[in-house]
Parts: sequence; C-alpha cells; structure tokens
Amino acid sequence: MNIVDVAIIDYGVGNLHSVLNACKQFTQNVVITEDPLVIQSARSIILPGVGSFGAGVEGLAVRGLTQTVIDFAKSGKPVLGICLGAQLLLSKGFEFGEWDGLGLIPGKVVRFPEGKTPRLPHIGWNALYGFSMQDGSLLASIEEGADVYFVHSYTLVPDDKANIVATARYGDVEFAAVIRKGAIWGCQFHPEKSSNVGIHIIKNFINLSTA
Repeated sequence: MNIVDVAIIDYGVGNLHSVLNACKQFTQNVVITEDPLVIQSARSIILPGVGSFGAGVEGLAVRGLTQTVIDFAKSGKPVLGICLGAQLLLSKGFEFGEWDGLGLIPGKVVRFPEGKTPRLPHIGWNALYGFSMQDGSLLASIEEGADVYFVHSYTLVPDDKANIVATARYGDVEFAAVIRKGAIWGCQFHPEKSSNVGIHIIKNFINLSTA
C-alpha cells in the first residue's frame, strides 16, 4: 500500500475538495478517503467539516471511523481538524442536543453567548492573536493580527487554556481560534478559504507531516 502524506477524511460533512486542492500545492501524495487502512497508514490526517456536531459524530460512526481517528491521533502522528473537524476533537458538543466528541482534547463546544455578537452564524474575516511564530508550529511565520475566514455559531472551549494556541474576537467574545494538544491541531476557521495566510498554514501542516 502506498503511504500517503495526508489522508483527508471523508465522513459525509467535509469541505473536501478545497482542502485537497490546498494540500496539492505542497504535495501530490494526498487523498480523500474513508478507508480505515489508508487512514491508519498515512503520515498525517485532516478532519475537515461543515455542518452540525451531531452530523459529524454520526458521519464518523456510520463509517466505522471514530476509533480509527482516535487511534491515529494517539499514535502521535499529526492531526488537523478544520471548523467542525476541530470541534469534534473535543469531548462534548451541545449543538441540537448533547453529543460525545472524540475526546482527544478535553473540553466542550458551545454556542456563542446570547446578545454578545452582532449576529449568528459568525461569517467573515477576523484576526488571530495571542501566539508566537515558533518554528515547527502550525502558525510558523504567520504574523499576529493576520486575518482568516470563519463560518460558525459554536466555539471551542478546552478545559485547559494551555491548549489554546491563538484566539480571535467576534463582537464582545474572545474565542479559541487554534487549539493544540501534542501533534493534534484544530482550527476553528477555514485555512483553505483564508487566502495566502491559510495556504501558508496548510503548508506548515504538510511540513509537520513530512518532517
């Protein structure tokens, strides 16, 4: 079996082809797949996602991929969750009920507080803050204040604030924009839709995958 640099997981709710096209700027050895064997052997995985937390949970479960993703992440190989994919990394989601997430980063996913934002969903460009440009990081060479593109009504709330790498602000709410635990990364925004800044973030992830 050919070992791919990046396996983009198809679980029925992903923004798949724009993520694939972004990755192909840096490696041709990338596939969209729901095959557990391909995922297990990959050098890294991306869990994209557009939609509700429950749909994401069920999309992984019906394909038998929940434990595959958990085992991959626990192996120490790089993982990137994007938007809904980032939310699924946490322990619980509260969108249209209460759902168990993957539990890879302890925490919960909750709706923006009522009356604290102009409108929901939050759609548009916002700046990233609160991080440094460390080598070997998903945000290497990204300047503080760089704008990225968000589409969401729910926010990432890790139990341990040390898991928050970067924040953004919408209305009166400061929220986690990038989270991390070891080699597991989550972006609440869409790097594949975030122009040159987002493409550079994808490049950084590919570099983590092939280092």
